[in-house]
Amino acid sequence: MPRPRKKRRREVKRVPRSDATLPEFDRRACPEGLVTRRQLRERGLSPGGHGPVAVLRCKACAYRPDQSCIHPTRAWLYSVELARPKRVPTLAQEEALDRAMAARSTCPQCRRRYYFCLPLRTQGVCDPCDKGYEPSPDTYMASTAPVVHRLAA
Repeated sequence: MPRPRKKRRREVKRVPRSDATLPEFDRRACPEGLVTRRQLRERGLSPGGHGPVAVLRCKACAYRPDQSCIHPTRAWLYSVELARPKRVPTLAQEEALDRAMAARSTCPQCRRRYYFCLPLRTQGVCDPCDKGYEPSPDTYMASTAPVVHRLAA
């Protein structure tokens, strides 16, 4: 019987703040015009090829203002002025993505297209085909006909 492993305590790395790194801001103390990627996405923007301009410190680092935040829970802050509108995919790109998702969510045996990806690498077919039961109608799409896109213009 193997012995239980001892839990090792992670050593706290103390990295002093320096002027060479990006400026760091605590939560709720971020200046106007700096937002996270998620906030950019909500506004319909992307960083536009520009890197982060500041770091949003994690909650634990608010008690250590003289130390730099190196935790994985920190967030990068981007400038709203440098951000660009998100790119809109073309109709051909959307169609290619739909075909790729259809290949991952269609059972090769019963030809049903499910609302989720199937375990085709490991199992090869959907669970109802593998285990021999009838699937619930709310788990797959009733029609397997391809969706016809019509341009507005």
